[in-house]
Amino acid sequence: MRKLNLSFIIFNLITLFFISRYIENEYYLSLIIYIIFNAINASCFNILLGYAGIISLGQAAFFGLGAYTSGILSATYGINPYATIIIGIIITAIVAFIIGYPSLKLHGHYLAMATLGFGMIVYICFNEMDFITAGPSGLTGIPNISFFGIEIGSEYKFFIFLSVFYMIFITLMEFFDKSFISYKLRFIHESENASSSYGINVAKVKLTTFVVIACVTSINGSLFAFYSNFISPVSFSFKYSIELVVMAVFGGLGSITGGSIGAAILTFIPEVFAEIEDYEMVIYGGILAITILFFDGGIAKQFKRLVEKYVKIK
Repeated sequence: MRKLNLSFIIFNLITLFFISRYIENEYYLSLIIYIIFNAINASCFNILLGYAGIISLGQAAFFGLGAYTSGILSATYGINPYATIIIGIIITAIVAFIIGYPSLKLHGHYLAMATLGFGMIVYICFNEMDFITAGPSGLTGIPNISFFGIEIGSEYKFFIFLSVFYMIFITLMEFFDKSFISYKLRFIHESENASSSYGINVAKVKLTTFVVIACVTSINGSLFAFYSNFISPVSFSFKYSIELVVMAVFGGLGSITGGSIGAAILTFIPEVFAEIEDYEMVIYGGILAITILFFDGGIAKQFKRLVEKYVKIK
């Protein structure tokens, strides 16, 4: 395993510490919390597409499965929030296995269409099964989560709680990037036939990756439900899956920093230009096209090139 690069972890730690000390405005804290949620989801998608070459347009569905499982079980049946997170993981893992087993035999746009269909089916279920999900009106009454007996009800407390989860996630991502598993996924991405000739069980590795990423996304969805105390199908639509694609590509596929950078910038931009909300998808499409055409490797790679060039000059 290669030596760990701790610079990104330290940068995130310093940034989150600075925010916790000097930002008290609840609106800005809420925006940062949404950035963290998106950063985790975009980074998960980055592993699928950037490392393994799996084009999944159903990530919003897994995010929603975690959120609705925790929301329904805690709000309707009063089950402990942490137990609902575990149940959400189990349900999501089963669904991801059922969907992934046949779908991952497909490639390219066929795989994209299969996962897109799955995402749309789940979205329709969230809308139509109002006797369980409360339908388009949304599910209310989701309780706050507690940590060591402390109820995490305020924006600041949840920011601290989510920051800890994010730092654990980023650290594990760094270990993953330097591990043999990441090289195996990159090898599969380059050539499945060559990988098979070296004895790699391509189908098993891809399916395992797909299920694990779905479970992490489910955990993030559960935390989202406990943060917002209200969830509706619109938060888990096809539009959100496309946003994750743009975040990952814009930030940089196959990069640990890519998902977080893309999520930070593209979550912040709509808040600045709220008056052009009706054209949001057009803007996302334009950003995606420009990134693919002119920024090979995304923003993370361009920034790395600038740093290396500057250091070389110095």
